[in-house]
Amino acid sequence: MSGGSYPKFRNDRGAPEICMGVREFMCIGEFPPQDHPHVYINMGEPDTILCPYCATRFRFDPRLTTLDANPPYSFVPDHNAV
Repeated sequence: MSGGSYPKFRNDRGAPEICMGVREFMCIGEFPPQDHPHVYINMGEPDTILCPYCATRFRFDPRLTTLDANPPYSFVPDHNAV
């Protein structure tokens, strides 16, 4: 996803894993104001990766769209998007 903002995901309910339909994203940890630094993550080829701040495991699922996540509450909508 070059040239734009990256989808953001959070894990404030302690899910063991978050599945999403993107390989490039930002993890914010918990919902603000308890969030950690918003960190850009690029999975590359592997289907799973851990956030270096909160150790949330993220898994790429090609069945999901860019705006989907499992669990669904993990996706953080961009209210500034046009």
